[in-house]
Amino acid sequence: MHALEKHCLDARELAHPKPLEEAMKILRKLNHTNYLHMIHRKNPVPLLDLAKEQNFFNYSKEVQADEWHIIISCTTPQVDIEELIRV
Repeated sequence: MHALEKHCLDARELAHPKPLEEAMKILRKLNHTNYLHMIHRKNPVPLLDLAKEQNFFNYSKEVQADEWHIIISCTTPQVDIEELIRV
């Protein structure tokens, strides 16, 4: 299996609504060979809801206070999710 290409978006310093806007730009480009890895200061529930409505797989985890790692892809990754969120 080929490694998936990561599109990383560090949104911790972006003001509302930039994190959602930037993430949506990336989601429009996703296919079965890549995924979005977003780092945010909170769990972006509106983004996760939009991704779910569009049948994207998503996973989010707070790795430390005010640091969430979010994975969004077209399919369930056939790899360890913990491996994908490592910075």
